[in-house]
Amino acid sequence: MNWMQSICPSLAGKIIAVDGKTVRRSHNRSAGQRAIHLVSAFASEGEILLGQLKTEEKSNEITAIPELLEAIDIKGATVTIDAMGCQTDIAEKIIKGGGDYILAVKNNQPTLYEAIELFFDMNK
Repeated sequence: MNWMQSICPSLAGKIIAVDGKTVRRSHNRSAGQRAIHLVSAFASEGEILLGQLKTEEKSNEITAIPELLEAIDIKGATVTIDAMGCQTDIAEKIIKGGGDYILAVKNNQPTLYEAIELFFDMNK
């Protein structure tokens, strides 16, 4: 972490993309080993991987994202996360860290999705 902070001292004004990916062909069915799933934080400017956590399953991204954000100084940065990370706790973690966020919303959050649709329909 110290080395990373020395080459990337401030992320203020930068975009941090957080996303989970499954590593292709990392499973071993005969041994009962599932594929490796990683959650990564990537600084788009400078194209630097800021941190990465291995999770047991794709659904564990929700718990891994706050842990990953804890390890990064996000003050002044904008964090982008797909719809799986659209969680109140994650948004609060970003705000407490001094960052801003852009969270995707899909039907995995039906009430929020409908409220957003209604807002934009009313403001056409």
